[in-house]
Amino acid sequence: MVTKGIVWHQGIVARNEREALLGQTGVTIWLTGLSASGKSTLAFALERRLLSEGKACFTLDGDNVRHGLNRNLGFSSEDRSENIRRVAEVSRLMNEAGLIVIVALISPLRSDRAMAKEIIGVEHFREVYISTPLEACEARDPKGLYVRARAGELAEFTGISSPYEHPTSPELIINTLETCVDSALDQLCGVIMRK
Repeated sequence: MVTKGIVWHQGIVARNEREALLGQTGVTIWLTGLSASGKSTLAFALERRLLSEGKACFTLDGDNVRHGLNRNLGFSSEDRSENIRRVAEVSRLMNEAGLIVIVALISPLRSDRAMAKEIIGVEHFREVYISTPLEACEARDPKGLYVRARAGELAEFTGISSPYEHPTSPELIINTLETCVDSALDQLCGVIMRK
């Protein structure tokens, strides 16, 4: 919803000028998958690799954005959708600045990921499915969330009491049980550099 009287103010610096200055194209790598699938681990490792290669980038991690930008949101379907919308809007702005954005969000529904893709722009959105199986995610369970969800303490927990819709045509699929971090990073960098 746009408030009446608010108009987009067009700046005088174009996106391609910022990208030329940085020597890169602003894109968003959207890592989706179950809790404990390895999204955050890969996101922060990718950020480190890209920075070491002289690329300007930033990671928007699901837990981290809920400490500030999205701290007023819960885990209902509506709140999850709004969480994704806000992250997509921030990603779009950061891409406009020429930055590479790495998003690590469960983002369980295809419709919400499609919304994010529309906001960011098809040409700048790269969906990556971290396909680690539920059993492996539960075995890892670093935050104890699966145990709590199985005990009925967490409502609407993705993979247990709430659905996860795997992507139908992601740019890349990574199962962290079968792929080492270095190999995954090589593949992710390939997706980023794709025109």
